[in-house]
Amino acid sequence: MELEVRHLRALCAIADAGSLHKAARQLGVSQPSLTTQLRRIERALEGELFLRERTGCRPTPFGRTVLGRARPLLAEMDALVAEARAQARGPRLRIGSTASPALPGWLRRLHRRLPDTETTLVVDVSANALLRMVAAGQLDMAFVHEVEGFPLRVPEGLQVRVLMEREPQFVSMSPEHPAARNDVVHLHELAADRWMVDPSVDGEWDGLRRVLADAGLDPPLLHADYHTAATLIVSGEAVAPYQPTSGPRPDMAVRPLHGDPLAVRLLLATRPGAHAEAYEDLREAYREAALRTPAYRAWLRRVGSPLLESA
Repeated sequence: MELEVRHLRALCAIADAGSLHKAARQLGVSQPSLTTQLRRIERALEGELFLRERTGCRPTPFGRTVLGRARPLLAEMDALVAEARAQARGPRLRIGSTASPALPGWLRRLHRRLPDTETTLVVDVSANALLRMVAAGQLDMAFVHEVEGFPLRVPEGLQVRVLMEREPQFVSMSPEHPAARNDVVHLHELAADRWMVDPSVDGEWDGLRRVLADAGLDPPLLHADYHTAATLIVSGEAVAPYQPTSGPRPDMAVRPLHGDPLAVRLLLATRPGAHAEAYEDLREAYREAALRTPAYRAWLRRVGSPLLESA
């Protein structure tokens, strides 16, 4: 018997599942059928690959050696199939991004410039995960934000272009909050509030804690995604950082923080020398999102941002 790709997949499934029963279920075959297949593979390789125990299966030393060679082969095979299918479908652009109101305008510009290119989008709260996907060839580019003071882990071989060196983070609160009467809010006005933060966003938890500690504040911090946070903010149960490009909401007060203590850097990561036009499209889309938000537009004018030069 000659080994085939399906045999290697079966071995990896058994190793990952830890039992023939679970692996058979994942592969969509019966356990007796998988057991027979494993015996044939072991005869072909002339060695025992798994120890059968009451609690399941575990690789023998010989099995670990075979698995160590099988996994890269399967990864290469998957990559070959994916690339072949991509070429058959025609040109495509795979984009990754953390959440941003600039995304719709960016995609609109890309579609206009590349009408025959299939565009896919992956949105993830983890900027580091998106950067790893670009480095691995799973994405062509990633638009990410880096929390000030907590640099991202940029893999070697990526080119990073800076879209905004310092984007301030505003604060969102209930319209009934006493601080909502002011155009600019000082952190000490929020000393008695619970702050909401999403700990799965790279650097966000640490960045907020650092800023509050520097201000001499130690308020309770709540963990939740920002969709959940919005309901608590509107009801006055919490306050939270807020992207300035997100624009106003009738049920929420959004204000700049005095001195802009919270900030992020906006980056576009690509392969070296690639997708220069996409960066320009992103810059225009971000400018569009920024200028339609009165509070952020006023902030940009106050600091003399280059974004206003073509306005």
